Amino acid sequence: MTDRLRLDEQLCFPLYAASRAMTSVYRSKLDKLGLTYPQYLVMLALWERDGRSVGELCTALSLDSGTLSPLLKRLQATGLIERERSTADERRVEIRLTGSGRALRAQARDIPNEMAEAVGLSMDEIVALRDALRRMTETLTSEREKS
Repeated sequence: MTDRLRLDEQLCFPLYAASRAMTSVYRSKLDKLGLTYPQYLVMLALWERDGRSVGELCTALSLDSGTLSPLLKRLQATGLIERERSTADERRVEIRLTGSGRALRAQARDIPNEMAEAVGLSMDEIVALRDALRRMTETLTSEREKS
C-alpha cells in the first residue's frame, strides 16, 4: 500500500516547485525589462486590452485589490501606466498604458517563446498542461467557495 503522506506522492509539491522554477526563469528575463513577475502579468492583461478597470484586472489576474493596488502604484511610478477615475463613475478607476508601457510590449515579444522552449515540453504538452491547470483551478476555486 502506498503511503499517501509521502512528499513524492503529493500533487501540491511539484506544482509549488514548478511555480518557483518558472518564476525564477521569468525573473532573469524580466529583470531586463525592469518588471517583476506580478507586474509582467498586469502588463500582459493591459497589452491584451488597455483601459481596464481595477476590478476587471483583479478578475483577470485572480488578485484582490489589496494585492493589485501596490503593483499598479509601482507601475505608475515607473511611467508604464496611468490610473484615472472614470468621469462616468467616480468609484471606477481605469488603468491605461502610457507610451512607454505600450513600447515595452515590443521588448517583451520574445518572452513567451523563450519560456515555451525553457520548459522542455512540446507545444501540445504545454497546451494540455495549461488547460488541465485551468480546470483544476476552477474546480478548487468552486470548492473553496462552497466552504
